Amino acid sequence: MKIGFIGLGDIGEPIASHLAKEPFELTVWNRTSSKADEFARNHQARVAATPADAVRDAAVVITCLPSSAEVEAVLHGDNGILEAIRKGSVLIDCTSGDPPTSRSIAAELGGRGVEFIDAPVSGGTAGAKSGTLTVMWGGDTTVFERVRPVIEAFGKKIVHAGPVGSGDALKAVNNALLAVHILSAAEGLAILAKAGVDPKVALDVINASSGRSNTSENLIPQRVITRAFPRTFRLALLEKDIGIASVLSEDLGAKTPLIALTAERFHEAREKLGERADHVEVVKIVEEENGVEIK
Repeated sequence: MKIGFIGLGDIGEPIASHLAKEPFELTVWNRTSSKADEFARNHQARVAATPADAVRDAAVVITCLPSSAEVEAVLHGDNGILEAIRKGSVLIDCTSGDPPTSRSIAAELGGRGVEFIDAPVSGGTAGAKSGTLTVMWGGDTTVFERVRPVIEAFGKKIVHAGPVGSGDALKAVNNALLAVHILSAAEGLAILAKAGVDPKVALDVINASSGRSNTSENLIPQRVITRAFPRTFRLALLEKDIGIASVLSEDLGAKTPLIALTAERFHEAREKLGERADHVEVVKIVEEENGVEIK
């Protein structure tokens, strides 16, 4: 099966590595061509000169880009996907995109006889490297069955969320909850630090009690207490996902003030910490505001 893969970023590159082997025949394209060249040196893959070149003969096309805006750009730009994608193929978008844009892309592709599945992933770079990502997909089940072996090559927990756009919606809300958990854990530990409670003691109790979360069990101990703050998932991308959840809420007439406030807080953190900051570094804003360090 021939696959055209667009986007070799932190998640895309390891996903593509699982497809660079039999029974797949992989062609890759990346905006920074040197990254595609390096990938081809280390894996069985052909480097395409343009997005159109990458998808010309592909039965399956995968996009894994920062946002839906970049997906639209590679679709419609010069030498873009739409110039060459063949009728009867399937485009799987692993971007953490926004539902309205995915539905629009699906409609446009459908008019050309091309199927579309939105399939954002969760599990971070570790899950991408190990091939154990959670894939939440939206689209038609018949179409999915045609591409199941492709998705199973990099995904372990694969869940049908609903029609096109549902995968994007689920991913956005999941990441909005992650953001809420990070902020709430940081604020709670800041209170306790000011009250004279050692954050490590506090976490020992919280993680054996009802207040625990992945943030308190893993992110805070591994990244904040140690002051390591490894850069594995950009704060800017999490802010984008929270924004998608917030806009989705508004569009549906839902009342979600906590998500809206979290979106505002992460926007402030992005402006203060910059584009390269990791998502957990938002804790530094809470620490600065309260005059404490959680360590």
